[in-house]
Amino acid sequence: MSTVEKAISLLNFFTEDTPEWGLSELARQAQFDKATTRRLLVALANSGLIEQHTVTRRYQLGAGLLRLARVRESHFPLLQVAVPVLRDVATATDETVHLSEFGARGLVTVHVEESTKANRVSVANGQILPLHATASGIAFLAFSPSQLAKSYLRKSLTAFTRHTLVQPARLDDAIKAAAEHGYSRGEQGYEDGVFSIAAPILGLDGYAIGSIAVAMPLSRNTKATTERHIQAVRGAAQAISTRLFGEQPTPRQARVA
Repeated sequence: MSTVEKAISLLNFFTEDTPEWGLSELARQAQFDKATTRRLLVALANSGLIEQHTVTRRYQLGAGLLRLARVRESHFPLLQVAVPVLRDVATATDETVHLSEFGARGLVTVHVEESTKANRVSVANGQILPLHATASGIAFLAFSPSQLAKSYLRKSLTAFTRHTLVQPARLDDAIKAAAEHGYSRGEQGYEDGVFSIAAPILGLDGYAIGSIAVAMPLSRNTKATTERHIQAVRGAAQAISTRLFGEQPTPRQARVA
């Protein structure tokens, strides 16, 4: 792993649940020695990507990331375009709706609209969604370049629950079904008791750049709600793509056979 890769890997440990890290605990988590971890953190701090609290001496994400995020959003305004659409879907379904975007870290949750119900599915901003274990991930794989989809069929995949698609043949079937129908459904693949419907958000080249999903407790799932959620996420994904690019891209499906 290069020095740059090591530094970036440290950034990935900062989440909504763990926004601050001490040097020793971050070194243990990253499996680096303390001297290496300190050196990487100093380099990140010099670029404004990491800050050290003056009292606790714990590390947190720096304001430099906000500057980079603003630059990116000004040229590729996914959130600006998508958030109003997500709010409409959340209002219509009264279930948790989340938006994910594919990047160097994988499929990352970039916005969440939580259900107002007491019994609801919670998704964290910044959460990385396993492509093989979530409806969002399978919808993405179904409309991704074939080599990416095929690479997942060759991997040793983590089983998060007893329902996770870790067998290549089952995952292959799920990808093909999502490509055929334009959406995917996930039932307890990542978390017990959760049911999701997701659709891909397409870029101009017809490949997915991310996904939008509705997630709900499995106990509330019915055939009627599933049909409503399918229509909601497919319409929302198409609306986001059209607003981003001025037209609805022609889908390009992964070929995994």
